[in-house]
This record gives sequence, C-alpha cells and structure tokens, in this order.
Amino acid sequence: MPELPEVQTVVDTLQPLIIDQVITEVEVKNKKLIAKPEVDEFKEVLQGSRIEQVSRRGKYIIIELDNDYYLVTHLRMTGRFVYAEQDEPADKYDYILLKFAAGDQLRLGSKRKFTRTYLVNDLQEAGSLTKLGPEPLTAEFTVERFKEMIASRRGRIKPLLLNQRFLAGLGNIYVDESLYLSQIHPLRTADTLTESEIEKLYQAIRKVLSEGIEHRGTTKWDYVDASGQAGSYQNYLQVYDREGKECRRCGSSLQRIKVGGRSSYFCPDCQ
Repeated sequence: MPELPEVQTVVDTLQPLIIDQVITEVEVKNKKLIAKPEVDEFKEVLQGSRIEQVSRRGKYIIIELDNDYYLVTHLRMTGRFVYAEQDEPADKYDYILLKFAAGDQLRLGSKRKFTRTYLVNDLQEAGSLTKLGPEPLTAEFTVERFKEMIASRRGRIKPLLLNQRFLAGLGNIYVDESLYLSQIHPLRTADTLTESEIEKLYQAIRKVLSEGIEHRGTTKWDYVDASGQAGSYQNYLQVYDREGKECRRCGSSLQRIKVGGRSSYFCPDCQ
C-alpha cells in the first residue's frame, strides 16, 4: 500500500502536470473504484471542471476543482495515478480516465480494485479523511505533542503507529523502519516506553519519512509515481522484508513475526 512518502511523491509529480487543466471527458471502465457518487453524477460533475490544486492528507490524494468539488482518492493496495499522453496505450488496469482539452489523460488504475475515489463538495464525506491524526512531518507535530499522544496509550506500539486516527500516513514499511531505527521492539506496549525512547521514535519517524520522500518512495511491488517512474527507497531499507538477512547494525539475523495481523520485521538483538 502506498504510504505517506509514496503518496506525497505522486502529488509532487501530479502538480506540474494537471493544475489548470480542464477535464473535457471522463471514461469509467469499472465503477467499483468510485465510492461516491453514482457514475453518471461522477462524470457530470467532473466534465468541464478545472483542476486548481493537488494536495495530500495522510494517504489520501486531494484534487481540488474550480466548481467547489474535491476528487479524493485513497490508492490502497495497488492503486496508481499516471499521467499519459493522448496516444499512449492505456494499461488494462486503468479504470478511470480523465481526459484533458489538449488530449492528455490522467488515469486511475488499480490491479486489485481496492482503490476508492470520492467526488464530494464536503471533505467530511470522503471516507475517514477528516478523522485522521496529525501529519508527522509538519511543524505542529512536535516531540512534546507526540509524548502527550502516547501518554494515555497502553496498547502495542506497532498497531498504534499504524492507526491513522492516531498518526496519519504511516504504514507497515515505515513503521518497521522507524521502530528499528529507534531500537524499539514491535511488541512493546506504549506505556513501557521511556521519555528517551519516545524522543528517538519521534526523530526516527520523521527521518524515514523524509528519506522516503527524498528517494521518491519505496517500490517493492506496484507503486509508481504520476510519471510512471518507480521509487528507490527500497534500496535503503534497513529491516523491512529482510527476514533472515544480516542486521546492518549488529550482524544478527533479522526476524519476522505477526503483530496485529501484519508482518513485522525486526532485529531480535537491537530492538
């Protein structure tokens, strides 16, 4: 699933390509990707609208239109937004095509069809968008605030960090990397963390997310940015998907366990 760095990279690559573009035609090949409204209304509202802004909130991509509507998309497992020239053949998994006046297209694809998109004039109607926790890379998300957020928590730290209502944008990859960097075991409970460990975790979260953005995301499977390019952060991962390989810090064999139903990679000696 694309996480904060991947979604931010998609937004960054979309902005120079689609802002001020006018949508002249909409083709829907699979309505399952549309959470709301119905297909006919979806097409009617989009056609003739101009794209004013593209932004991110958590793992959601928000395309703001000049008719006071928002096209809000959660890519989920295998979703992707790709900008294509008019004559470029569409992928068989491209299910929603937004066509622009000049002939180019913005294509929303989803191999497993888990992607969901909302066309709304009130962001509260776009899934859980307005219920997300703080953004971890903003100035408002301080270490003091993070300590306050954790203070009343008792559950295991990994599921807590994956909870989008607690903190927005983190997923399995960047949580494992953050816990490894801060040397915290994924089975630790939040109430056992020392002040020093919370500070290390805070710094680790911001570090791995920033590095993920710098390297244009992690491509382990399907993720590409809006220009169709893969990310490279997979080449810098310290622990995720490295079961049985040597820990780069202590030399121990990395392990994988299930935490909250999710595969979790960690070093049994460092963490």
